[in-house]
Amino acid sequence: MSKVQLGCEPVIGSLTPSKKREYRVTNRLQEGKRPIYAVVFNFIDARYFNVFATVGGNRVTVYQCLEGGVIAVLQSYIDEDKDESFYTVSWACNIDGAPLLVAGGLNGVMRVIDASNEKIHKSLVGHGDSINEIRTQPLKPSLVISASKDESVRLWNVQTGICILIFAGSGGHRNEVLSVDFHPSDIYRIASCGMDNTVKIWSMKEFWTYVEKSFTWTDLPSKFPTKYVQFPIFIASVHSNYVDCNKWLGDFILSKSVDNEIVLWEPKMKENSPGEGSADILQKYPVPECDIWFIKFSCDLHYNAAAIGNREGKIYVWELQSSPPVLIARLSHVQSKSPIRQTAMSYDGSTILSCCEDGTIWRWDTVATS
Repeated sequence: MSKVQLGCEPVIGSLTPSKKREYRVTNRLQEGKRPIYAVVFNFIDARYFNVFATVGGNRVTVYQCLEGGVIAVLQSYIDEDKDESFYTVSWACNIDGAPLLVAGGLNGVMRVIDASNEKIHKSLVGHGDSINEIRTQPLKPSLVISASKDESVRLWNVQTGICILIFAGSGGHRNEVLSVDFHPSDIYRIASCGMDNTVKIWSMKEFWTYVEKSFTWTDLPSKFPTKYVQFPIFIASVHSNYVDCNKWLGDFILSKSVDNEIVLWEPKMKENSPGEGSADILQKYPVPECDIWFIKFSCDLHYNAAAIGNREGKIYVWELQSSPPVLIARLSHVQSKSPIRQTAMSYDGSTILSCCEDGTIWRWDTVATS
């Protein structure tokens, strides 16, 4: 297990806002009574960059951000299971480029919704417990990964409905997996983290033939030779509590626990001993009152900034690629008091959405400075 080396103290960002960008509230929607756990813009298809989806209870809703703070409802999908509670949603697409939504939650079934014809495209069954996060491979957007309470991560082809790989076993997570992410340029690599306090990096390189086979498979999905990946190539103990969000920033990783901060660190692998190595902590981005789990941060398309909410309804917007880190803005509104479970930054960072425990969605837009 990796340990932090002495003499490599991280750079900590100052909580004094730089006023680099000013945002103001332009809309607030009350979606319902149930908490909204996820909000996500569609970065898969440039035609729909201003379209976003939310999940709360057994509902998936699709909206569009229009000029002047307007939010238009485009679609709403209500699951047949009234007890379902969706925790996560991700945009994907099928081979011909039609937009798909992949949602999962309490009951462990992933619903793939074809947003172009408003029908269920597939239901992906396999996880033995609830699903905490779903992410899409940006280079091959019909591949998605899911992180589950059943201690596994699964790779799926949403076009064919096939479960290709299961990341679990001897070297796998020892508790719920809370977050997962594809590397932005290395198509074989993913990172996962969870309630065992670790972040694990996995490689699909030696299993890639199965990924390719999943696109041409004509038999039943259940007959596909799903493979287990039992050993990660790297395990990091950067946090001493649940790790509920991790994202790649190039070859570095941004991760957060319940310690009021996001941490940027570099995995340093040992060449010939998989799983071992050290984590070099580079920077810390403080986030006050962010000490409850299942609060997730988001980034703009080019990873210039990250936005994260806290349990008091405030949002912190950090510039990611400056050292020391720069706080772009701290957003607060007198009526926003409920915990913010997730944010969504638009592709250029000019709009920030937050979804809250009290069933509200807030929209913030940059104010043009003269």
